[in-house]
Amino acid sequence: MAAYINRTVSMIGGDSQLRVNDARIDNSPLQIFVKAKKKINDIFGEIEDYVQDTVIFMESLQDDHNIIKKEEIENIKGYVNKVHGIRDVLKRDHMKVAFFGRTSNGKSTVINAMLRDKILPSGIGHTTNCFLQVEGSENGESYLMTNGSNEKQNVSSVGQLGHALCKEKLCESNLVRIFWPKEKCLLLRDDVVFVDSPGVDVTPNLDEWIDKHCLDADVFVLVANAESTLMVTEKNFFHKVSTRLSKPNIFILNNRWDASASEPEFFEELANEQKEVRAQHQDRAVDFLSKELKVYTPKDAEDRIFFISAKETLQARMQEQRGQPAHNGALAEGFQNRYFEFQDFERKFEECISKSAVKTKFEQHSQRGKHIATEIRQTLDEILNRAQKMRVEQLAIKKEVHDKLNFTEEQLTLITQEMKNKIHHMVEDVEQRVSKALNEEIRRLAVLVDEFSVPFHPESLVLNVYKRELHTHVENGLGSNLRARLSTALALNMEASQREMTNRMASLLPESKRQLSLNILPRREPFEILYRLNCDNLCADFHEDLEFRFSWGITALINRFAGKQGQRLAIANYPQEIPQSIVSPTDSVDSVKYVTSSVNFPSRNDDWSLATRIAIASITSQGTMGGLIVAGFMLKTVGWRLIAITGAIYGALYLYERLTWTNKAKEREFKRQYVDHATKKLRLIVDLTSANCSHQVQQELSSTFARLCHLVDEATTEMDDELKNIAKTLRVLEEAATSAKVLRNKANYLANELELFDAAYIKSLN
Repeated sequence: MAAYINRTVSMIGGDSQLRVNDARIDNSPLQIFVKAKKKINDIFGEIEDYVQDTVIFMESLQDDHNIIKKEEIENIKGYVNKVHGIRDVLKRDHMKVAFFGRTSNGKSTVINAMLRDKILPSGIGHTTNCFLQVEGSENGESYLMTNGSNEKQNVSSVGQLGHALCKEKLCESNLVRIFWPKEKCLLLRDDVVFVDSPGVDVTPNLDEWIDKHCLDADVFVLVANAESTLMVTEKNFFHKVSTRLSKPNIFILNNRWDASASEPEFFEELANEQKEVRAQHQDRAVDFLSKELKVYTPKDAEDRIFFISAKETLQARMQEQRGQPAHNGALAEGFQNRYFEFQDFERKFEECISKSAVKTKFEQHSQRGKHIATEIRQTLDEILNRAQKMRVEQLAIKKEVHDKLNFTEEQLTLITQEMKNKIHHMVEDVEQRVSKALNEEIRRLAVLVDEFSVPFHPESLVLNVYKRELHTHVENGLGSNLRARLSTALALNMEASQREMTNRMASLLPESKRQLSLNILPRREPFEILYRLNCDNLCADFHEDLEFRFSWGITALINRFAGKQGQRLAIANYPQEIPQSIVSPTDSVDSVKYVTSSVNFPSRNDDWSLATRIAIASITSQGTMGGLIVAGFMLKTVGWRLIAITGAIYGALYLYERLTWTNKAKEREFKRQYVDHATKKLRLIVDLTSANCSHQVQQELSSTFARLCHLVDEATTEMDDELKNIAKTLRVLEEAATSAKVLRNKANYLANELELFDAAYIKSLN
């Protein structure tokens, strides 16, 4: 018996030391969960940054050209909180194992044995009066926190913990979190959390327990009493669990299996009975798991049932922690097998909880992460497609606007040159027409003056009024006649030219501005040229000569018969030719010839003597003296009778003319003198007047064309601005497309990372 005990202790101690020093650190299945948790936390850290970058990208485009829809931004913003919430959950995620069973079945002892320390209170009777959750602390402290409080309560030892809880008299559904240094327990270091519960037989509030503490558990451990069979209370609890969880992971520990051990002398006799009892417990547990709960097949259910002694295992491990042999006292028969079975339970438990936790905790998050990446990628694909489509549209619009701008500028240059030529030709035509018409009206000036019928009187004051009214009559008459001759034709030509300008330029304008071009042309009154003759000032130097002069006087006769030839005789005694332009239009060629022949000059070649020329000049200049000389000469030649008859006739003629020199004759003479004077003056301003009229036409046409050009310039300026806006839009669209591609590729990368995570940690566990 002693040899058996020594061999058992040696095997237990050796195995435990190996497990603690090597296997548990390097090859523990729990490390799969730890690595998976770190990996998926890193991935979701990248996802969180990615979602933030996507939101920033989309917000930067929400006001630009409808590239981003408002609901798309809201959807992506919604992922920010979701990813942040997932990260918080992942940081808190751990492998949770919940222990259930009837009172005093050893739940707390099993947990202490797995943690290799007496952390939870245990003993006879009802020692756990609420839920106790044991988890690792990062700072190496030992403390507890009660439900609804963040205050840390120090615990000096595990033994005092039970007493403290009893004093607090907490409700059995409350949770007390116990934080134990991770470096003291490898399971806690690997993110395993243990939940100890009151007995399922102490309260009917099983549903409340399950909802508050069991829905996130990865493994359930039913601690049964090997001295009895599974009770209805225990089964009822797990039936309720199975209705809320799909196929929960359940282990059944038949604790206190050391009670089946017997004294050595009776070992052979009771061995068969122990096997029968074990088989009975095994069958009932397999039926419960496979047939009642239907969570395992019968074969798999057998691997979830263990027969152990938690108290023995805890005692052995406590001894190991103190550096002592595994067991100082006598061991019950079969301890080695029970200890190895406890280790087998731990190994399978670790594999199960690691796989279950990775699958239950991370698979859903992984799928959610892939869904987020996929949703964002689809949104980015839509944005990319929309940006590319808008870019193609903008390029087409840019080409259209650019071509239209070039066409408009080219056509504007051509039309401008054509209109300049047309305006030039029209101005020349107007100038010629006005000049011709004005010359014709000047030739008809005598008729116009004759039409003036205001009473005439030679008095100075009355004559001044008469002249002013005559000036007005002549100016109005000439203007009226010119308008009658020219205005209609000029107005039609002007209207046709303006309409042609408008139609040609309107073709270069967009539809929105064509109506403006049409508003330029219409006028309330047709264009009319103003003929500014200003006769009042033009003829201001006119001085009438209404003195009576006998037409057969010596001076008149000499002037009449001498004619133009006589006008060449200068007082300076040498010939002077008088310009034809200033000769009176009443003088005719015949009268000139007659005067020349009647003077009886010896020769027409100016071969008279100097004395003869002086005599003629003196006669013409001395008046009466000249007459006496001529009379004496005639008396001596023809005789006094002829002279008397001639004098009588001459006097009768003088008397007749003197009697007929009335106001009517004075008016005719006044009008004749006025016509002569006005004709000379008006001929001087023909070119000026025609130039002034042509300038009015040029100014009107140029003004119309300038307004039309201004509209075209506004249109080209708008097209230039539109091209600049299109270029800016294209830059925005290109940047948006580039950023969308980068973010879309990042979404593919994250989705691929999650696929690799699934392949490494989730699919490999199936």
